Amino acid sequence: MKNSKLWLIALLIFVWACSGEKTTETTVTPEVVLKPYPAFNADSAYAFVQKQVDFGPRVPGTKGHAATKAWMISTLEKYDWSVQSQDFQAKTYDGLTWNLSNIIASYNPQATKRILLAAHWDTRRIADKDTERLNEPIDGANDGASGVGVLMEIARTIASQELKPEVGIDLIFFDGEDDGEPENAKVTNNAQIWWCHGSQYWSKNKHIPNYSAYYGILVDLVGAKNARFYREGYSRQYASGIVSKVWGNGSQLGHSGFFIQQDAPEILDDHYFVNAIGGIPMVDIIEFSPEFGFGHYHHTHQDNMELIDARTLKAVGETVLFTVYQE
Repeated sequence: MKNSKLWLIALLIFVWACSGEKTTETTVTPEVVLKPYPAFNADSAYAFVQKQVDFGPRVPGTKGHAATKAWMISTLEKYDWSVQSQDFQAKTYDGLTWNLSNIIASYNPQATKRILLAAHWDTRRIADKDTERLNEPIDGANDGASGVGVLMEIARTIASQELKPEVGIDLIFFDGEDDGEPENAKVTNNAQIWWCHGSQYWSKNKHIPNYSAYYGILVDLVGAKNARFYREGYSRQYASGIVSKVWGNGSQLGHSGFFIQQDAPEILDDHYFVNAIGGIPMVDIIEFSPEFGFGHYHHTHQDNMELIDARTLKAVGETVLFTVYQE
């Protein structure tokens, strides 16, 4: 009797094991179905960058700044986006009072699920990292115009295609991002953050009460030749899942040479305030090397159109456009 029980137990174990092996062998991993998305026109994005540079430096209070604002609003309205200007004032590190404007454009404003895409459209009024003409404003072809160019092309693409994204999209062009104090400047209030005026203001005064978005993507310094985009620190801290999504999408599209799977330090940029104050997880696609920091052109007169490469604009623009269309 004892032996028969042992035999029965052994038989049951054998049947269970075989059944388990069979189940494992027939398990099928669900196939990921990608949604279709339109092509990103890098030449058009490049032309948008050139257009801004042609206006001259976009320093608040200048003719170039005013002309760029008027062009952005009229162009976005032509693409049938709902556009508004969020006007406000901010103090600079050297005691000036600037009239600034965040330009906000919305697609499918009735949609509850929204994606926030952002860039800054102002330029730096000094070339404090240069060796000459230090007190003259820079062109800001990459630092400012490249991110705007990418988003303007995304706006144009969505408007011109029958294929539309299934989510609502908000573009925010932040003003007053690039006027922080030089490293050797003496300021009266060291506790004040003099950079990123537009995102600081918007994060405390959203254009729609209780506005929120599923996530956000900031594009800054996204047009230089041979650029490399590392996983920035605040992006990983506040929006690690979105970092994985965006960098993974970039690699899937063949842009792994641009979207580097390596961590970089925290950078104080507009996304920090959208995350920390605005409560929206936002990543920053920005050229900043963990080894060398910003590129040689940063805050110098070398930040001009000779620096801009359509291939870099395409890598970033296509990745962001693809990401939005997969939602």
